Amino acid sequence: MVGIGNALVDVIAHHDDTFIHAHGLAKGSMTLIETDRAVSLYTSLGAAVEMSGGSAANTMTGVASFGSRAAYIGKVADDDLGEVFGHDLHAVGVLFPNKPAASADAPTGRCLIVVTPDAQRTMNTFLGMSSLLTPDDVDADVVAAAKLVYLEGYLWDRPEAKEAYRKAARVAHAAGGQVSLTLSDSFCVDRHREGFRDLVAGDVDVLFANEEELLALYEVGTFAEAVAAVRRDVHVAAVTRGARGSVVISADDLVEVSAEPVDAVIDTTGAGDLYAAGFLHGYTSGLSLARCGELGSIAAAEVISHLGARPLVPLSRLVAGR
Repeated sequence: MVGIGNALVDVIAHHDDTFIHAHGLAKGSMTLIETDRAVSLYTSLGAAVEMSGGSAANTMTGVASFGSRAAYIGKVADDDLGEVFGHDLHAVGVLFPNKPAASADAPTGRCLIVVTPDAQRTMNTFLGMSSLLTPDDVDADVVAAAKLVYLEGYLWDRPEAKEAYRKAARVAHAAGGQVSLTLSDSFCVDRHREGFRDLVAGDVDVLFANEEELLALYEVGTFAEAVAAVRRDVHVAAVTRGARGSVVISADDLVEVSAEPVDAVIDTTGAGDLYAAGFLHGYTSGLSLARCGELGSIAAAEVISHLGARPLVPLSRLVAGR
């Protein structure tokens, strides 16, 4: 499968709620920031861990860790962080066909992540080069060869990126593949509700969301109303509900999946990304929806048990014999 999204490098630091309030951050959300804010906040973070990230890229890394073939389409600059990003994907077996763009246009994007003691992550994202994705950056041959193309809601900000998504959806469907979208963030849904509704109803086969995002998409007050609405738009919806696990919705079924237990939740960064990785590995392998949800829960549990948004052990090993 192939993922498309914002190619970012994650900068992760631990602080308490005092830091959140002192810097005017919206706890638990993703906020887009400009250059000056990115520089100031980066300096304030202090000691931090830097690693390649980006929501869809994390998902494709998880897909590869399960043993499925994966590719990623995103835009980085010809700079140090861009080189690191590409190297990290290739190192885990994810095809990355895009060549770095001239760094004079914009630097490689980065996401500044504050993890609080309750394991909540607050993200401030400087998109940089990642936001300049255009239809020309979408390799039609790579998309056509995939069973499924996975689109990241975070990138739905610029007209060129929207056209890139629609191109990928057209190519995928013309080749007999499917299209999946993750809503990414409730703030993202609020910004782009009308566009997301059109995309979901017209182009999306498999939708990923958490419960809050799904209710925000359809502007309803209950989960039952959201289930009824999403059934009219997509073949399958996988909805995460935190410690309550997830619910997988199809036209004639609703499967409840328990969360995988963990000894301690260290960092929830990437939980949704890795849930999608496990689910899509199972889905493209023809497994039952219940099993797809189970694989998603296992992958999410692995990633929240440590710092960072990518698995530290092969996910194929975790599910072997289970």
